[in-house]
Formats: sequence, structure tokens, C-alpha cells
Amino acid sequence: MANFYSDNADLRYYIEKGIDWEPLVALTEYNYRAEDAPESCAEAVDFYKDVLELIGDFVVREIAPHSAEIDREGVLFQDGEAVFPARLQQICDALNDLEIHGMCLPRELGGQNCPLLVYMLSAEVIARGDVSVMTHHGFHNGIAMALLVYSINEGSTEIDRANFRITHTRFREAIDEIASGQAWGCMDITEPDAGSDMAALRCVGVQDEQGNWRVSGSKIFVTSGHGKYHLVIARTEKVQDGDDPFAGLQGLSMFLVPTYQVDADGVRRRIVPIDRVEEKLGHHSSATCNLSFDNAPAQLIGKRGEGFKYMLTLMNNARIGVGFESLGLCENAWQLARDYAAVRHSMGKSIDKHEMIADFLDEMESDIQGIRALAVSAAWHEEMSQKLGLQLRFDLLDGEDRETVERRKKRFSRRSRRFTPLLKYLAAEKAVQMAQRCVQIHGGVGYTTEYGAEKLLRDAMVFPIYEGTSQIQALMVMKDTLMGVMKKPRAFVSRMAAARWKALSARDSLERRVARIQVLVVGVLQHLMTRTATDKFKTLQGEPISAWPQRFLKDWDPKRDFAYAMLHAARLTELLADEAVCELLLEQARRHPERRAVLERYLERAEPRCRYLVDQITSTGQGLLERLAAGKSEAAVERPTLAGATA
Repeated sequence: MANFYSDNADLRYYIEKGIDWEPLVALTEYNYRAEDAPESCAEAVDFYKDVLELIGDFVVREIAPHSAEIDREGVLFQDGEAVFPARLQQICDALNDLEIHGMCLPRELGGQNCPLLVYMLSAEVIARGDVSVMTHHGFHNGIAMALLVYSINEGSTEIDRANFRITHTRFREAIDEIASGQAWGCMDITEPDAGSDMAALRCVGVQDEQGNWRVSGSKIFVTSGHGKYHLVIARTEKVQDGDDPFAGLQGLSMFLVPTYQVDADGVRRRIVPIDRVEEKLGHHSSATCNLSFDNAPAQLIGKRGEGFKYMLTLMNNARIGVGFESLGLCENAWQLARDYAAVRHSMGKSIDKHEMIADFLDEMESDIQGIRALAVSAAWHEEMSQKLGLQLRFDLLDGEDRETVERRKKRFSRRSRRFTPLLKYLAAEKAVQMAQRCVQIHGGVGYTTEYGAEKLLRDAMVFPIYEGTSQIQALMVMKDTLMGVMKKPRAFVSRMAAARWKALSARDSLERRVARIQVLVVGVLQHLMTRTATDKFKTLQGEPISAWPQRFLKDWDPKRDFAYAMLHAARLTELLADEAVCELLLEQARRHPERRAVLERYLERAEPRCRYLVDQITSTGQGLLERLAAGKSEAAVERPTLAGATA
């Protein structure tokens, strides 16, 4: 029988060679000094392999064969509760029996102390079996870890430095329940009329005279919202500047709200009612709930007014998690399409031998390898940054200079901030594309429910929407990239010169090809900056010259001054994603020659794609911007009729 870990050679490459385990394991295991720590990095990695092998086998036996059944049955809404049908509940019970809900929790809290990266890799494997099961499973380990991190950040976790063990943490009761599978958590952000615009949130947190907090308001689209422990974003401070669209973010706080209690006789008593369970296009085995909070007792997490900052910690990991979930679905779509094409004959041969179908399958496989490189790197850098932060907080520096550790943390954080939105964008968009191609390769039967291809397309459609839409990711990428150029123009000039030199002089042909993509990127950035600066100068007309330095050098509003760049933000993100993937695959090829073929195959697709994106960015959009500036939509522009055009 297949195993969804061991049958994936590219995934195994990362476990066996591609991941720099030593620094990550050393941080995770306090340099192997805890009493129950493994003796070496090799021993730890062997354990991680065993975990992934176990999960890979479990998914093949317990999840994948029942994917169609649980999709048909969905989640029921009965007597005010979201109820799992028998088969889905059986799968969840079996996951509990595996005892992997606390995979990343410290051993003293009942976990296995695996790096978060191992959990992310397991997410790909489970999502390949059924992505909605993985979505629900993710709200066990994910929320337990979030509560631990929040307690550490607010200073309510204590550690025995001599034995490298946590002795107390604020949310221990909730963590224990989640890790054991008795309960799970979720995050409540979205509200009616307030999706991506968090500054418009209206849910409120109010403190009474005794210091107790209560939360009131509506939350919608809460994934696994029938869980007990809810991390709720609510407004506690008034908006000081009504004209500042970002001022509202400063008034948000984060709360832990238990939404039900279980009485001594085992009866559940709801504190926060579930209004409805959404009927969705896909992800039928994941409950998406709407809830109404009415003076619900809550615990403030951290300091009031810092909810947005706490939410970002949660969202960064969630977006990386969606990248791995998308990757699992991509792997499923490619393998399903490949296997069908190998046995479906047409015109004298199997259709995988027909050139166009072979091209589809080849591109899908290459894209999956590129996404996986980006996903692993994003997860590794984010975890290194977080764990160095823990080292600094608890002063576990092992004689290292504090300033050196802080520099390392910042370096890893920058890389994570670069890779994470690229991953979320690329993986989500490719999941939809690959699922659609899977349907297309199946032909007519792909449109039926019998083969499972249409289910993948339905499940994939949410990836570009939740945990921050693709458009939000693109705007983040655009803003960070262009503001980075503005803050460090000399570094940008040096980068441009280095790319051009390597494109001409690098001895390795693959390095030259990657450098040419880098040249395209810096050229586009130069174009966008030049265009943005030109537009900015136009806004200075009528202003006294004495005000120009302040307005041009300091008073930048991304919403006002980056209109041209915002128009092309998605194209820029695609271009930067290809650049990042090529750079990562080049690093692998330098260490492991067998990876050269992976890079060469990816470059064959990326090079023409990047040239096309550059052409779009530099030569389109002006007319649309002019129409928008004039207050007209394209539909409102008078166009000649066919008769008029003929005349």
C-alpha cells in the first residue's frame, strides 16, 4: 500500500538533505541539554521521519479512501450545534488516537516537541488525503501553540532554566484539553462588512469595575467555530483619528473566549451561540460558523490595544499553513491527473503521451517542486526567528552575544516576511489552476463526482480567499518591496549591479539564467519607482517649494501614492515569487548536484513567464488609471457600436 510521505521523493529530499536541521533542532531541544532531549540532531530527525511515515500511512488508510463520503455528508447543524457525521467523527477520533494534536508542544505539556516545520510538512501529507480534514486538524495543534506563545510573550510563562522545562503557563488548562483532543480552538476575526479591512471591526471588549472583560458582537466565517476556545479580536479603544484608515487597528485587543462549558453531568452549556453553519462550495468536512457574542466572559491576552500585533503572529503561521495545505491539494491533483492520463487511451496511445497533456503534467510537477521549496524556506525562517526570540526572552543564550542573536533573529524574520506572502499567493493560485487542469485532463468524467477531480477544484477555490486574500498578499508584497527600495536606495543599486554582472559573467549557466531573472526584477522595480516618483511630483504642483522635501521624502501614503504599483501588484508578486523560487533552487543545486535538473526544469517555465509579466507591468494599465482618476469605470466609457465601427 502507498504511503503519502514515502512515495513523495521531492518531499523526502527536504527531510533527508534539503533542510538545515542542526540549528533548528538545537534551538528546539535547548542544545540537547533537557533530560528527555534526543542525544543528537540525527536522532531527532529520525524521529521526525517516523512521525511523517506514521501520518503518511494513516492518511492512505483512514482519510483518503473516505474523502468522497465525508464530502457528500458534510457537517450537520442540529439543535444549535455543528455535528460531525459518523465517518468524519471516526476520522477525528482516529487522529486523536495518534496523539499528534500536541506534536509541537513541549514534552512537559504533553507534546512531542517537534519543530513547527515538521507539523507543516505533515499538513501537506494530510491535505493530500483531504484538505478539509487538515483544516480542522490544524485548529488543534495551531491554537494550542498560539496560546503558549501568547503566554510567553506577555510574560505569564515560567521556565526552569536549570532543567529547560516550562513550569507554569497561563493557558495550561486550555492547552491540555486541546492537546488531548477533548477540545479545539479557532480564531474569530471576520465580521459582517469587515473582512480584510480590520480597522472596520465593530465587535467590542468592555471591562467592568472589577476588572473583568466581556465581549459582544458578531463574528462570521469562523473555521472550526464549534470549538471551545476562541481567539477573538475586539475593539477596546476608540478611534482617535477618523481620517486615518489605519487608526482603527490601534484600538483592537485580543481575547480568549470559551464559548461553552461542560457541566459535571456531561451536558454542554453554550455561552456563545452558533447562529449558523455555512453551506459552502467545498471544504464540506470543515465547519464554518457564524457566532453571536453577547457580554461573553473573556480573558484579555497581552495588553489592550495590541490585538492586531498578536493577530499577525497567528496569521503569519496560518498563511504558511495554507501554503502547505495548498501544496497537498496540488500534489493530489497532479497525481490524480497523471494516473488517469496513463490509463486513458485516445487516438492510439495513452493521453499522457499526447504533447499538450504531457506539457500540463510536466508544468504541474515543476510548479509543485517550486512551491515546496518556497514553503519549506518560509516555515524554516519563521520558526528560526520565533525560537531565537524565545532564546532572547528567557536569556538562554549559551554564552552567545545578545546582539549577535538579535541580528540573526532579524535576518531570519526578514526572510520570512519576504517568503510568506509570496508562498500564500503562489500556492493558493496554483492550487486552483492545478485542480482545474486535473478536471480538464479527466475530460467529461472530470465534471462528474465519480473521479474526485471536481471536488479538488471546489476545495481549492477558498485558498485565494481565506487567511488573507491573494490581493491582500500582493499589496503586502508590493508595499514591502517598494518601501524597501526607498529606504535603502544604495543597497538596491548594488543589487542591480550584482545581478547584471552575474548575468554576464557567472561561470555556471544556471546561475546566469537565475541572474537574468533578477535583472528583470530590478528593472521592473526601477520602472515602478520611477513612475511612482513621477506621479508623486505631480501632486506637489501648487505646493510651496519649501514643502517639497517633507512631502516627497517623508509623507508617503501607499493608498494614494502607489496607484500604478497597486494596479500591477499581483503581477509583481508573481514575478517576485518566480525569482525567489529560482534563487532557492539554485542554492539547493549548489549543495546537491541532483537538484540542478529541478532548477533547469523550473527555469524553462519561469523565464518566458517573467518576460511576459515584465511586458505587462511596463506597458499596460495607463488607460484604466486615467478612467479611475476621472471617476469613470471602464463600463461607463462610451464605446462605438458594431454598426458604427463598420460605418
